[in-house]
Amino acid sequence: MTPQHSPEPPPLPTALLRIWPVIGAGVAGFCCATIAAFTVPALEGWRPVSVAGLGVGMVGTTIFLVQRGAARRGARGAQTGLEHE
Repeated sequence: MTPQHSPEPPPLPTALLRIWPVIGAGVAGFCCATIAAFTVPALEGWRPVSVAGLGVGMVGTTIFLVQRGAARRGARGAQTGLEHE
């Protein structure tokens, strides 16, 4: 009996591997929502969500940057596959 090998999936296109356009779109969206929440009185219910979104985005970006720095240094526990720009 020969073991069956599953075919390897093709690599993702380069455009899907770039993280900075995704981070930029998220920041721009939450900045617009936060500005709208603090300038339009009818949208004051958005304030906590928009500020929380900005905070979560900052925490996520910080984690990404720390992991990327660890991968560049070659740390043992570092995440692999992060872009190296």
